[in-house]
Amino acid sequence: MFVIARNTAFTYKDKPIDAKQIGRELGVRYVLEGSARRSGNQVRVNAQLVDADSGAHLWAERFDREASDLLAVQNEINNRIAATLHLALVGAEAARPIEPSDATDYILRGRAAFYRSPTRDNYAEAVAWFERALSVDPASAEAKSLLASILAERALARMTGTSAADFARAEALVKEVLAIYPRNPLAHYAFGQVLRASRRNDQCIEEYQEALAFNPGWADALAGLGWCKFWVGSLDEAIELQTQAIRLSPRDPQIGYWYHRIGMVQLLQSRIAEAIPWLEKGRATIPTFPLAYSFLGAAYALNGEIERGAVELAETYRLSGRTWVSTIADMRVTGYWGPPKIRELYESVYFAGLRKLGVPEE
Repeated sequence: MFVIARNTAFTYKDKPIDAKQIGRELGVRYVLEGSARRSGNQVRVNAQLVDADSGAHLWAERFDREASDLLAVQNEINNRIAATLHLALVGAEAARPIEPSDATDYILRGRAAFYRSPTRDNYAEAVAWFERALSVDPASAEAKSLLASILAERALARMTGTSAADFARAEALVKEVLAIYPRNPLAHYAFGQVLRASRRNDQCIEEYQEALAFNPGWADALAGLGWCKFWVGSLDEAIELQTQAIRLSPRDPQIGYWYHRIGMVQLLQSRIAEAIPWLEKGRATIPTFPLAYSFLGAAYALNGEIERGAVELAETYRLSGRTWVSTIADMRVTGYWGPPKIRELYESVYFAGLRKLGVPEE
C-alpha cells in the first residue's frame, strides 16, 4: 500500500484543509486524521478515517488511556488503528468499481468475501477472487498465501466437497511461497492456518509465532496461535490470546469465532455461567456457523435450561443437517477432539450437555 511519509503528512497539521484537498495534493485515496490530548494522567486520542474522494467518514474511534507508560499507550493505539484500517480499507476498496482491475483488486474482493459470515457460497466466492488474482499475477505471494488460507479454512469448516484436494493444494501453494520468500509473514500465517486445519497443532504454533515476530499486533495470528495452544492443552493461554485479539481488533469480522472459542474453553472447564454470555455473543456474530449453536445448546442444558438448549441444537441441524452433531458414537469417530486431555473434557462436558438434549448414544 502506498503511504505518504509522515514528514509530508505533518505539514498539514493544524491547518484548515479538508481531506479532499489533501487527497488531490498528495494523490492518496484515504486520510487518517485525529487529535491527542492529555489531562493529568489521562490521555485521549481521537482518530478517524476519511475517504479523500468523497469526504465521507469510514471509521472513527476514541482511545482513553492512562499516561503512566506513554510508549505502551502509543503501541496499543498504533496496533488498534492498524488493525482497524486493515479491515476498513478492505471493505472500501472492494466496493469500488470493478473495472479496470488488477491482482490487488481481486485480492481485496476475495478478502471482503472471506470476511462475511461463513457459508459455502461466501467461501466459494473468496476462492474464486483469489484464483482470478493468480490468473492475472501467477507469481503473487499474497494471492497464493490467502488462497491457501481460505482453502484450508473451508475444508476445516466442512463447507466443501473437495476437502482432501483443498488441503493438498493449500499446502503446496504456501510451500511455493516460502521456498522463494522464507521470511514472508503472510506465508507463515497461511502455513499456520494450513497446519492447524490439518491438525498438526504443535507445528502450527511455530508458524504463527514467526508471523507475529514481524507484526506483534496481528490479531488473526494471535487468535490462531491461541487455538493451537488450546489443542495442545494450554486452555488458559488459549483464552488470553483470544482476548488479546479482541482487544486489538474489536470490530474484526472474525471476532465471532474468538467469542465462541472463549466460551467453548470456559464450557469445557465447567465454568458454565461464564461460558454462556461468550457463546451467545459468538452465535449472534457468526449466525451461519453450526457449532456456535450446538455448544450454546449444550451449555444451556448443563445449566438446567433444556428447552432453550433444544432450540439451539435444532438450529445446528437446520444449518448443517447431521454433519456436526449426529450420535455420540458417530461423533467420536468422525469428529476431531484433540489429545486425551482435551478429548476427556469434550466427553465429560460437551457430550454430557448433548445427551441432556436427547442426542442418542448410537
